[in-house]
Amino acid sequence: MNPILLAVLIVTVIGLIGAVILVAASIFMYVPVDERVEQITGCLPGANCGACGCAGCADYAKTIVEDGNAVNKCVPGGAKVAGEIAAIMGVEAGASVPMKAVVACSGTCGKTGKRFEFEGLHSCQAVKGLYGGDGDCKFGCLGYGDCVSVCAFDAIHVVDGVALVDREKCTGCGACAKACPNAIISIIPEHKRKPVVLCQNKDKGAQTRKACSAGCIGCMKCAKACPKQAITVENNLAYIDQAKCVGCGLCAKECPVGVIHVPAAYAQQVMSPAQEEAPRGQRLIVCEEKKERRDSRLFFCSKGGDLPVWCGNAAAGDGDSP
Repeated sequence: MNPILLAVLIVTVIGLIGAVILVAASIFMYVPVDERVEQITGCLPGANCGACGCAGCADYAKTIVEDGNAVNKCVPGGAKVAGEIAAIMGVEAGASVPMKAVVACSGTCGKTGKRFEFEGLHSCQAVKGLYGGDGDCKFGCLGYGDCVSVCAFDAIHVVDGVALVDREKCTGCGACAKACPNAIISIIPEHKRKPVVLCQNKDKGAQTRKACSAGCIGCMKCAKACPKQAITVENNLAYIDQAKCVGCGLCAKECPVGVIHVPAAYAQQVMSPAQEEAPRGQRLIVCEEKKERRDSRLFFCSKGGDLPVWCGNAAAGDGDSP
């Protein structure tokens, strides 16, 4: 027999035997898969961010079907995805609190400076390895965009030297927080009123002021002004307990360096003359249906309103609706 034909015949026989083995294996070793797992996986955004606590979207879908995991844990998908999964599983979706990234740094180019010019790899991790970074503040945003490069939703960019989160695009997946070598990015529940301290400097006040004009100096004025004891000062830095905070805004008003802001309405938290003239006990709210007064961003409500941004009477801000 022709050697070439013999070789072809042998390879063909081997291929047929392999095919028979694979078919037999697929029949006898078949593992039933619940079709709902595939349906749920198709609903999920596919970010594989791990914010749900699972290894990825497929793993989360599997735990929902097999282990009864909650259907509203997908942070990037939000309420829409939770509703779709709930429909597949035949359960109630429940409340889904949107999570957003917050960059705890206010050290823009005009408020802090550089200790030296870094000419190496354009990476926060790289510059962090060289004397702790090139900025005057060793705790702040390094500004080289490691968080930008890992964001799958184009929701964060470096603006004026500091990472800025686009709250419309942010899904709260946490990829940026994991990439930040200074750990200044956190993922917190989105709220219209609750503020955060946009600083991570733990040096003493005088040293902080030398490094950045917008740094927390640990003066404790915010803690003393808080009617709910939601603020503590540790290691010369103020921390706000979001569970205790009611969003009255008194801490932001008392902060001498203006480092306390509500991420969801940053511009609206800047104190304006209209706020200083607000009668005590009258709520200053953001509501286009109310009467405008001086500042187009701020509105007074004669009935008290339901979204207080600042209130001269702490008791008027006890509500906690987001």
